[in-house]
Parts: sequence; structure tokens; C-alpha cells
Amino acid sequence: MRSITYDNVRLMIESASNNLQNNKKAINDLNVFPVPDGDTGTNMGLTFGAAAKTALDGKSENVGELIGMLAKASLRNARGNSGVILSQILRGVSAALNGKECLTVADIKDAACGGRDTAYRAVMKPTEGTILTVIREGAEFAEQNFEKYEDADEFFSAVIVACKESLAKTPDILPVLKQAGVVDAGGCGVTTLLEGAEYALNNGKVMELSEGVEPVKSGSAVANADIDTANIRYQYCTEFIIQKSSPERQATQFQAAIRSKGDCMLVIDDEEIVKVHIHTNHPGFIMEQAVKLGELINIKVDNMKYQHNEKIRAEEEEKTAPSEPPKKYGVVAVSVGDGIAEVFESVNVDRIVEGGQTMNPSTQDLLDAVSKVNAENVFILPNNKNIILAAQQVNELSDKNVIVIPTKNMPQGISAMLVFDEEADIETNTESMNEMMSAVKCGQVTFAARDSEVGGFDIHEGDVMGMIGSDITNIGSDINDVSYELAEKMIDEDTALATIYYGADTDEESANALADRISEKYGDIDVSVVSGGQPVYYYMIAVE
Repeated sequence: MRSITYDNVRLMIESASNNLQNNKKAINDLNVFPVPDGDTGTNMGLTFGAAAKTALDGKSENVGELIGMLAKASLRNARGNSGVILSQILRGVSAALNGKECLTVADIKDAACGGRDTAYRAVMKPTEGTILTVIREGAEFAEQNFEKYEDADEFFSAVIVACKESLAKTPDILPVLKQAGVVDAGGCGVTTLLEGAEYALNNGKVMELSEGVEPVKSGSAVANADIDTANIRYQYCTEFIIQKSSPERQATQFQAAIRSKGDCMLVIDDEEIVKVHIHTNHPGFIMEQAVKLGELINIKVDNMKYQHNEKIRAEEEEKTAPSEPPKKYGVVAVSVGDGIAEVFESVNVDRIVEGGQTMNPSTQDLLDAVSKVNAENVFILPNNKNIILAAQQVNELSDKNVIVIPTKNMPQGISAMLVFDEEADIETNTESMNEMMSAVKCGQVTFAARDSEVGGFDIHEGDVMGMIGSDITNIGSDINDVSYELAEKMIDEDTALATIYYGADTDEESANALADRISEKYGDIDVSVVSGGQPVYYYMIAVE
């Protein structure tokens, strides 16, 4: 086959997507902490799958246009570090193939080099032994050997062999991979895509989407348990899209402002949008800088250290669960922030689903958590008004009796657990937890993501805002001043206790200063400070 036609490429895209979907779980199992991210197969599968659908459903006249649509859609749908890098590979491939009617040997070489160059430019500090190494060595093989080939299909297969050989060597480059006995997950994702495309090219048909395929060899995934989470320097995987206020605005200044605040940073400026991914201890600061460029959408903040520890804990629980009879009650709580998770665990919550504002877990996420609790009756604390409806669907899907306590924030959930009684019947627990939840007032302090006029306030991006529920109560420029004013609005003559949960972008010293200020005015109120670790919100203040 001297050249690869437009029809061939359409089949290759669909087949590549199916092969990645079929193997995403096995690719996920290759992840080794602290090498991010934890769901590489899922992230790459969602990124490429959505992009493939957009490209194949769209109108294109030649290979160049088809790949261009694939690349553009991949950036908008990119998830996680691996998804963003994949989108940049496709972007470089697209630039090299612009206007091409079909693919020759030389075109394949140019595409490989274009993908490599664009991906390396996108990553601030490239790490070898990863997906980048695999595409680089594949491209180097293409550069050095393309003149030896006449047939495009044979050359494409030879490049794939080079990529697979590179993947096999990744444990020799990254010690953490060798420690766990696995290859790099992102590199495996790329070779899986290419193998799916090769199948369509050689067989003239698409690889079927099936759950029963032989999984990718994943090595010893259980080695995750041996990785020390202390090695992780930056705790929050933060990603979002900036919808730029003007296409002419550049992300250079934003990139410079956040560079020192984390690692694994990707800032991809693509005309109308900017795709951002960074591991940081200060997600709020990152977003404050981002709103200067435009409006934020698709915000996702994950606590990587907590996720890893929770995964290991879950694996250990699953090993012992079959030998234990089910208990009467279990509790699932939605939470974000390692400190708040620890509080929930201290009041005997069985399983925590990470999520909250901007990252609502699905009904399936909650169902999975309920199924892993070894109990006949399971209470769910959604702790966010946007999650209550999803939680209420779980009872219909689960073979357990599921009771949803409609908590709208995490302090309400914590207070509800304080009156939970293992010896009481379901009705008594439900009534007392609902009553206790209703007695808690919760205020939150965050920043404005954009200019707006709400509730009589003229708000500017970056302003500090105090909120009770979904209502903005006060704004200002100083975090503690705004927080103090918010507390004043909630405290009344019946208040006995105030709890200040300080977030990832606030320190203990500032939180204690706020507590002292409240105590000075309200001497008869017990004021306590808890490290919540929550992103986005500087403080959550519970009054009861």
C-alpha cells in the first residue's frame, strides 16, 4: 500500500478508539504513585473517544481536514495530564498533515515528528520514561528510516514496533516503574491507540468494541501499596479550561505567574480557549490568576495523596470483607480535602467519595461506594445540593437499603454523624440526623471567577466573597476581614459553637487569627479550628 487513503484513516481512528476503550482498565492498572495521573486509561479513552466521535461525525474532504477536526476536539475534551499530552501529539500531527489528501511514507514521518515536537513544547519540564519518550523514539526511528520504505502501511507498522520497543524500556529510565514492575501508562496508551489503527489498516475493518478482550500486560499493579505518598510534593491535580475574554489575549503572563506554584504544568493556548493542568498546593491561587484571562469552565481538582491512600485502604478492605458478616449500618459521605476526610473517618464514615463543588460525583460513583460498604443499610451524606439528586437514585440501583440525608455542605454532614446511633432504628437515625443537619448554618469564603452583578453587589474577578448557601452576603479584598463579617452574619443569641475549616490556600496561623477575632467579640461561644484542606474555598465556617 503506497499510500493510506481517507477511507482508511476513518477506519483507523474508530478502531484506535475502540482498542483504547477495550484496554483502559488495564492501562489504569499501570499507574504507579507518585507518577500522575491515576486514571490514565480512562482519561486517554475519554479524550480520544470524544474527539473521534466529533471528527467522524463531522464533514471533512480529506485526511488533513479529518485529522484537524480530531486534534481540535481532543483539546476541548482532554482530561488529565495524559489526555492533554495526547491532544498535543494530535495537534502536531494535524499541523504536519494540513491539506493532505492521503498519507505517504514521508507524510507519516512528518506526522510522527510533528506530534513529538508539539508535545515536548507543551510540557514545561519533560520527564523521560513516559509517553513523551515513546513518541520521541518512535519519531526518531521514522526520521532515520523512512527512506528505506516504499509502502506506507509497512512503514506505519515499523514505527509502531519502535514505539513498543521504547515502551518496554521505560522501567529502565524511571526507577518508580521498575519498582512496581510496570511500563509507563501513558506510553502504553499511545501504543494501544496505534495498534488499534494498525488493525484497521491491515484488515480493512474496525476492531470491535468489546469488554472481553485480552487485557494489556500490566505487571504488578499491587506495587502501588509500596509507594510512599510523602514523595508527592504537590497534592492537588488541578485542571480547567479558560474561555478567553478575547482571542488576542495570550497566556504567557498567566503561565509565568503559576510556574513556581507546582509541577506537571501544561498551559495550552488554542485561540479561543486555554487548557490548564498543574499539580499544586494552591489551586485557588491558580484559578485567581486564570480568571484574569477569561471565564473558567470544566473545573476539576483532585487530592492525589488522598486518592492513593483511599485506593489502598479500599483494596485492603475488599480482601477482608468476604469473611465478615454484614453489619447493620454503613455510611458513605462525599467530601473534598484531606482534613475534612479525616474528620469524617473519625466519626465512623465507612467510605468517602471525593467530590463537591465543580466536581460532582455521578450516581455510579456513589453506587460503587455503597456496594463496597459491608452493611445492610447505607446512609449517604451528599454534602452538596447538586449531589442530592444523584444520591437519591442509588437506592433504585442497589440491593441494599439506601437512605439519603440531604446535607448541603460538609459541616452539615459532620454534625449529622455526631447524632448517628448504631443501636437506634432507621427511622430514629434518619429523623435525628435530619434535625441536627438543619440546625447547622454554614458559610463559605471563596473568590470571584469573573466580573458580575449579583444580589446588589458589583463584583470584580478576584474579589473575596462570603456566601451562605448560594447567596453572596459580603465581598472585599482581605480574606480574614470578609470571613469575620460572614461569621457575624451567622452568629446569633442561640449560637454555642463555631468551627472554622481552613482550606488548601489558607494557613493555620491565619485561621487561628480569625478564630481569636471571633472569640474576642463572642466570648461565650466555643470557637475551634480544623485543617480542612479543601480547594477553592479559603474557609468553611459552621455555626450551630
